Amino acid sequence: MATDPTSSRLRNRVFAASVAALALGGTALAEPPASAAARPRGHDVSSHQKTVDWSSAKSKGARFVYVKATESTTYRNPYFAQQYNGSREAGLIRGAYHFALPHRSSGKTQARHFVGNGGGWRADGWTLPPALDIEYNPYDRKRKCYGLSDDAMVGWIRSFSDEVKRLTGRRPVIYTTTHWWKTCTGNSPAFGGNHALWLARYDSAGAGELPAGWKFWTIWQYDNGGGNLPGDQNLFNGPTNRLKEFTRG
Repeated sequence: MATDPTSSRLRNRVFAASVAALALGGTALAEPPASAAARPRGHDVSSHQKTVDWSSAKSKGARFVYVKATESTTYRNPYFAQQYNGSREAGLIRGAYHFALPHRSSGKTQARHFVGNGGGWRADGWTLPPALDIEYNPYDRKRKCYGLSDDAMVGWIRSFSDEVKRLTGRRPVIYTTTHWWKTCTGNSPAFGGNHALWLARYDSAGAGELPAGWKFWTIWQYDNGGGNLPGDQNLFNGPTNRLKEFTRG
């Protein structure tokens, strides 16, 4: 277990942002991009944000949030209850995500840990599908794909997805960057047909090139901490009524 998974996530965000910027010409944004008009704004948080003022976040424009629940099979966000339940009480649509460490255990094992510690789903109109956060290794940058081959990584993601679907009834949203997806899955098209894409790219020009298999993004993380909402800044690709439909499956 990492000594501080939250700090590692912050380091990883910076690392992922710099990789994406080098690969795609992106830069972090201070304000929502022009394409934000009429699209619900959201954010994602982890234990780094600690106790969040959810009423303030909503007043600043937040309509949805993803909350980190777990990492590998040994970590649970100690602020999860306040963040997950507090956001709902403030009137935000919320969901939970898992930070993957594919070299530590199987996708199935990590999916069970995630769903058993906050990563569930129900069709109540307020719960986003569970999400898998899969990106460059924050603990060993020389093994940025966790030592897995392209095929092994695709297999790991499929195992995680299948177990989440079995336990919750929903396929997980996949959070990644196009750069990581090309580097660590060989740009596999295997998931675009039945998994929503949560794409990270920090560029005012837009979300840019998508990973293979996806024709559109569902959530775009356009800033990694420089906006006015706690944590990273996101947009949903559609109007508010479509966001509600997305929660129901």
